[in-house]
Amino acid sequence: MTEASPVRATTPRQVRPATEGWSQKKDTEGRPLLQFASPKRGKPPVHLADLTPEQRVEKVKELGLPGFRAAQLEKHYFTHYTSDPALMTDLPAASREELVAGMLPQLLTEVRTLKTDRGDTIKFLWKLHDGALVESVLMRYPGRITLCVSSQAGCGMNCPFCATGQAGLTRNMSAAEIVEQIVRANRIIRDGGLGPAEHPDERVTNIVFMGMGEPLANYARVMQAIRVMTDQKHGLGMSARGITVSTVGLVPAIRKLAEEDIPVTFALSLHAPDDHLRDELIPVNSRWKVDEALDAARNYFEKTGRRVSIEYALIKDMNDHGWRADLLAEKLNARGRGWVHVNPIPLNPTPGSIWTASETAVQREFVRRLNDAGIPTTLRDTRGKEIDGACGQLVATAEDEAQAADTPLGSDHS
Repeated sequence: MTEASPVRATTPRQVRPATEGWSQKKDTEGRPLLQFASPKRGKPPVHLADLTPEQRVEKVKELGLPGFRAAQLEKHYFTHYTSDPALMTDLPAASREELVAGMLPQLLTEVRTLKTDRGDTIKFLWKLHDGALVESVLMRYPGRITLCVSSQAGCGMNCPFCATGQAGLTRNMSAAEIVEQIVRANRIIRDGGLGPAEHPDERVTNIVFMGMGEPLANYARVMQAIRVMTDQKHGLGMSARGITVSTVGLVPAIRKLAEEDIPVTFALSLHAPDDHLRDELIPVNSRWKVDEALDAARNYFEKTGRRVSIEYALIKDMNDHGWRADLLAEKLNARGRGWVHVNPIPLNPTPGSIWTASETAVQREFVRRLNDAGIPTTLRDTRGKEIDGACGQLVATAEDEAQAADTPLGSDHS
């Protein structure tokens, strides 16, 4: 009998979160700076989509026209996707220009669009009234069309692996600026920009608040935008179930969202199940810890009956260890069964970063462990990576800013 050779213990490699190619903003105590309040800037002009149906009627009356004209404007904007007065022949010619200027001011100017080779994904760069830049991404899938919208210009959550967070928060977007991204996307779909339609009246069916910004840090405007999206009579008439609101974990706002009685899909961007790593990876974890965020997510399920999504970017040797999959499963199962779904997504690289996606075998093992523990888990598609339009890649480059400077506001009005 031969002596067994000793088993060599291997320690999993642990990469620490650190910024690459940029310096993370810190507070006076050296902690990553969090920006919850929007910097003071000139507000965008008030638009029909910023107002309740009742307020729209009053605003039309203030402009010297009968209140029923508000319904006509709603139809042009939310059904025909236009703010061009020349197309609104049912409005009185003498006051048409003034009415449209007062109710449907132009909010977004298209600076550039990038399309994937297959033509099923388009990234838009928009210039706002004050020169701020935001992006949205339009994606065609079999049977549905999804638009990834921005809710802030920049982001104040300062996550080191996200390109959007590098520039900090410029300002909150208005409800109408959020809605306008959908209206403009619908116009492009109607005009064949995503290729041949699968059926008449094709339009955006799904919204994900996963563009620039932390949606729950711009709570009131995001909720007004969602009300407009879901309003069957005075808005876009979308299904609340097709709208996903994603957050890095602003716990009080998650609990507030659960009380809104609008059954949107809720997604928590977790990215680490342990506070030790998540404190560094998601700076807001210094305010509300993993367990607090998961408790709030579970509460959302209990209040709405809507299954929660957990978003998890798989980063090589940082957060993709098997034991972290086991810990995540343990924490989710401790809060019950059937309330949650995990969406791991291989990290999308950003300029200057040495971080990369987990190896394919590691991704599969992470997913296997969760599924084996009874947690429904699906590896997500990294759509739009070739045009820097995937999750975490939305940021205005120097080239974008130069082109925006040469693009006059309102130059694409239609």
